[in-house]
Amino acid sequence: MAGNVIEIGDAEFKREVLEAREPVLVDFTATWCPPCRIISPILDALATEYQGRMKFTKIDADTNQETAQQYGIRALPSLLVFKDGKVVKQLVGAMPRKRLEEELRSHLSVTHA
Repeated sequence: MAGNVIEIGDAEFKREVLEAREPVLVDFTATWCPPCRIISPILDALATEYQGRMKFTKIDADTNQETAQQYGIRALPSLLVFKDGKVVKQLVGAMPRKRLEEELRSHLSVTHA
């Protein structure tokens, strides 16, 4: 696990993503993918910043092909945001932190003081 990003596989996908109470970002990645390495520290930082409002996970698309195929992953990195077990947002490719934050903001859980 890197920071607050949880590494998952096909076996944990249902429990960690589909059954999660909070919104979940799934980073479909691979060790050989340079854009995946570029976006990884951004996701680590956002996972810390959005802790309790969104869960951040990453799944290796090469070693977990069942899940990658189920969601039609054709390019890496692919980021899917799930709410209540359903995909509500899909982002493909590395992007600057500011753009990623703008894309994710509307999907964060509301925190209650």
